[in-house]
Amino acid sequence: MRINHNISALNTRRHLVENTRAQSKNLERLSSGLKINRGADGPAQLIISERLRSQQASLKQAIDNNEAGVTMLQTAEAALNEANRALIHIRELTVHAANEAVNDEFMLQADQQEIDHALAQIDRFAGTAHYGKKALLDGSLGANGVTTGANLEFIEATEKTDTSPVGGYDVIIKRAAGRAEVFGTKALTKNMIDAGEQITLMEGGKTLNFVTEAGDSVETTLNKLDKAIRESGLDLELIKPEGSAMTPDDPEFLNLRHKKYGSEYVFEVASTSSGLLSAKADIYDTIDNGEDIAGAIGGEEAFGRGQVLTGAGPTKVSGMKLRYSSEEIPAGGFAGTVTFAQGSQHFQIGPNADHNVQFSMRAISTRRLGQGVDNDSGYHSLHDIDVTTGKGAEDAMRMVDRAIEEISTFRGDMGAFQKNTLESNLEFLRQAHQEISNAESVIRDADMAEEMSQFTRNQIMVSSSTAMLAQANQTPMSVMTLLQS
Repeated sequence: MRINHNISALNTRRHLVENTRAQSKNLERLSSGLKINRGADGPAQLIISERLRSQQASLKQAIDNNEAGVTMLQTAEAALNEANRALIHIRELTVHAANEAVNDEFMLQADQQEIDHALAQIDRFAGTAHYGKKALLDGSLGANGVTTGANLEFIEATEKTDTSPVGGYDVIIKRAAGRAEVFGTKALTKNMIDAGEQITLMEGGKTLNFVTEAGDSVETTLNKLDKAIRESGLDLELIKPEGSAMTPDDPEFLNLRHKKYGSEYVFEVASTSSGLLSAKADIYDTIDNGEDIAGAIGGEEAFGRGQVLTGAGPTKVSGMKLRYSSEEIPAGGFAGTVTFAQGSQHFQIGPNADHNVQFSMRAISTRRLGQGVDNDSGYHSLHDIDVTTGKGAEDAMRMVDRAIEEISTFRGDMGAFQKNTLESNLEFLRQAHQEISNAESVIRDADMAEEMSQFTRNQIMVSSSTAMLAQANQTPMSVMTLLQS
């Protein structure tokens, strides 16, 4: 019997400390709901769960980003809808103004005044549509370009086009665009006209059968043919020879040309007399000698369609579109320069650094709508339209049609981006956030039932250890009994 060391008490105390520590951990887990509260609780699990927590928080923010992007696009959509409504009203007014037979100058002035107000309304939408302090439709969030060169015009670019250097991109024209054209090899004579020459033209699914009338002069016949082509709706024009014939019955060679540039625009011709238009009598010739423009932008090859030169991808000028309106190649091929600023915005739609997309918000001001429309009134954009003349009203219709097409196309692109990119991505992000949260919960959350069972066990063990420690401390007291005896 020893009294210097109470081994039983030390052993019991050690178990009591262990049981108390285990009970404290049970209390901590039950109170926090987590089975890993510090690194010592599970080093590997802590590392994994912290990464999952980071991804979980990033996914939550990405969800918010996508929802904010949707609201931004919907704000722009509201302005575009009203601009489209204004354009439709302008189209209505141009149709009214074109009715020359019943309109007087005061009616036309009233139409023009109302059109001016509608155009100002569109410009107001372009300048005041904001998301926070960020202008949406003034062009600052899109692709903007300015050209130098008399026949060069910037049309558009995509979010993939790079900002140009200070001096801009040089534009080189290797081949100018041409229109499909046919030249008769035999002149139209009075004898052909009196014999009832038939000329047949086919273009764009439309057909014109023109038969000469006996007794008409060559000049009269050409005028009738020109009128018939115009009224038929064919995209063709009769090129009349320069100067005037000595007499109305002087023979004239026929020259027909397509109104549009490029290799895709073709037409067919046939004539009763061989050589007048078709090589053989009453056999159709297909006129397909139109050419597309060819050239380079900023030293990069570009492909042409009609008069439009488009930067090939993937290059620094990918998606950039320029129009070169001359039919002549400039001296040395140098047509001018285009200075381009890329303002397309990045949408951070995912939780990681490379999870972003770009989208360009185009300008809808009247000076930026309706550009590049062929017309005889000298209109360069929707801003210039004037319906106080019959021809001006007709050309205004074409400008408005182009503007409506541009706005509608932009709304379609924006709607596709919202639906197929942002909203579709939202569904994925919400599902991913749910699964990541579940994985983090499996690793880090406490099983409350298990922890409660463990707590109850450890609580009993602490009570038992405490009681046994009291008993162990009583053991040395038996020595007193021995000494007393």
